[in-house]
Amino acid sequence: MNKELSTKELYKWTLTLAVPIMIQNLISTLVGTADTIMLGYVGQTAMAASSLANQYTFVIFCIFFGLATGTSVMVAQYWGKKDEVSVERIIGISGRFSLLFAAIFTSFSLLFPQAVMKIFSSDSETISIGAQYLRIVSISFIFMGISQTYMSALRSIGKIVFPSVVSIVSLVVNIVLNASFIFGFFGLPKLGVMGVALGTVCARFSEVLMCLLYSIKGQIKFRLKYIFTSSGILTKDFVKISFPAMGNDLIWGLATSVFTAILGHMGNDIIAANAVAIMVVNIGAIAERGFANATTVVVGQSLGANQIQETKKYSKKLLLLTIIVAVIGCGIMVAIRPLILKFYSDKLSPAALSYLSAMIFMTTYRMVGEGINTCLICGCFRGGGDSRYGFIMDTIMMWAVALPLMALAAYVFKLPPIWVYFIMTLDEYEKMPFVVHHFRKYKWMKNITRNQDELGLEN
Repeated sequence: MNKELSTKELYKWTLTLAVPIMIQNLISTLVGTADTIMLGYVGQTAMAASSLANQYTFVIFCIFFGLATGTSVMVAQYWGKKDEVSVERIIGISGRFSLLFAAIFTSFSLLFPQAVMKIFSSDSETISIGAQYLRIVSISFIFMGISQTYMSALRSIGKIVFPSVVSIVSLVVNIVLNASFIFGFFGLPKLGVMGVALGTVCARFSEVLMCLLYSIKGQIKFRLKYIFTSSGILTKDFVKISFPAMGNDLIWGLATSVFTAILGHMGNDIIAANAVAIMVVNIGAIAERGFANATTVVVGQSLGANQIQETKKYSKKLLLLTIIVAVIGCGIMVAIRPLILKFYSDKLSPAALSYLSAMIFMTTYRMVGEGINTCLICGCFRGGGDSRYGFIMDTIMMWAVALPLMALAAYVFKLPPIWVYFIMTLDEYEKMPFVVHHFRKYKWMKNITRNQDELGLEN
């Protein structure tokens, strides 16, 4: 960027980035949605078990997302500076950490799946089924880490079509194999929940295979040598940006898992309803998360080009756009609520269906708060090189405020499950005033790139 963009040009660029990201996020969400829907044909317990097992998967996904965020921020700024060699080194650094964390989580879930499931449920059947699912699906962690790293880098330089194609292929593979293993198509055995896990593994493998093939002739490449060689101060910068972001997502993810664990000890009806509610929330929040990702790229590239004052103007306009998108998303969620309830009317118990009816309304107002916080913390702050503030804020607000309130509601006051869920949905508004205040101070805007003399690296 060599000049300040007009509002029209800014929104056009943002939409160019955000829409393909939204499509990709929708497709990625549909991969998980396909699991939930198809397991509805296996049984409510199978659906609840996989939902709880996926809370463990969600934790490693948060780690990958944090690493991908650091990759995205640093790639965007170095791309704005036109330093392609450093971009490829950053991808290698991220790949190194992704493989390390994937190996740790895969090993633990392969060896101790029942111990993991006991964290989320006390029901023996749910634990047994969830352990079968978790043992298989954990193999996908290795593939997921590599693909998320490379695709986040591609999005940061404006290559947004290929990640969408990868997600489409992954969705098709997942749905076809899920259906085949659940219903016994093509002569395959009916494996139930284990078949769904196997379908997920194959879908993730297809993602990483396509990324590696694309990298051979792509504009930026995934080079194995950068995974295994030192990158000096660049690695330190990556850790400084990525680890607070990773810690932020991990703290948030762990808190969300504890939320689910609290609900998990309140009966299978609330677990099953929450499994569907999570799916609805993920679909409803796709647009605002897409704009947050686009905000990271816009802020990162403009700061990398050293356009400080322009970045201030862009961030304000993108926050307004995100709020509008979040409100529209809420309206859509309320509009499709009857269709969702009708679809699950023969798959959930009357109590679970009643919970789901109220939960959909509760998730709508929470989504506006989540949209604002996500735009600022994940978009502006991280794009500006300040991933530390979000980590501190979520640690305090989630673990010292939101979780204690939910635990008190469940275990001390013994409120009905739906009221416990309601208290859970207030978390975004508890931290919003502090997040907005930090945004207005503009201390989060930093150009984190270094010149070649500082990097001191050979190609």
